[in-house]
Amino acid sequence: MHVKKLMVRKLITIPPQTNILNALKVMRNNSIRHLPVVDGGNLVGFVTEGDLRQASLLSMVDKVSIEDVMIKDPVTIAPDASIEEAAKLIYSHKIGGLPVVKGKKLVGIITIVDILQAFIQLMGILKSSSRLDLILGENPRAFEEVSSIFQEHRAEIISVGMSNHKDRKKRIYYFRLEKCPLQPIVDSLKNKGYQVLSVTE
Repeated sequence: MHVKKLMVRKLITIPPQTNILNALKVMRNNSIRHLPVVDGGNLVGFVTEGDLRQASLLSMVDKVSIEDVMIKDPVTIAPDASIEEAAKLIYSHKIGGLPVVKGKKLVGIITIVDILQAFIQLMGILKSSSRLDLILGENPRAFEEVSSIFQEHRAEIISVGMSNHKDRKKRIYYFRLEKCPLQPIVDSLKNKGYQVLSVTE
C-alpha cells in the first residue's frame, strides 16, 4: 500500500511568519499535533505541539515566529513510497508524523495513527475472526500444506504474521481467519504433525 492511499489531503498549514501563540491556537482549534509550515505551496518547515509548548515558555513569546523554532529540514516522504517505508522512518526518527512532498510541494501528511489504522485493517483485527498460532517446523512445504487444510475446511485467511526466530522449529505463525469453527481444523493440523500453540474463536 502506498502513502498516497492513506495520507491526509485536506491540510491545515501555517506560513513561517505566524507567531507561536497563534500556531498553538490553530492546533487546539483543529485538534491536531503537527503543523506543516508552507510558503508559496512549498514545505519550508514542520512543527509539533511539543515544539510549540516548549517555545511558548520563552520570554517575549508573542514576538517569536514559527520560523524561529520550526524544524527547517524535516524528514519527509514521497506519495508513492510504501506504508512500510513510512513506518520505518517514523520509528527510526521517533516522530509522530511525516509531511508528504512531491518535489518541494506539500501534498499531504501521514501520521502514526494513519499507519496504525492501515495495520489494523490489513491484519483484520477489528473483523469478527478466529486465530490459530502454529509452529510449522522445517518442512519447506509446510505453509502450502497448512493453507490446503484451511481450504479443505473452507476457512478464509485474513492475514498471517510470523515471529522472528532463526530456529525454524521455534518460529510461530499467527493465522487470522474469517470466523469459523476451529476444532475440526485443529484436529486436521495435529493429524499432520503440526504443533498448535493457541486457539482463539
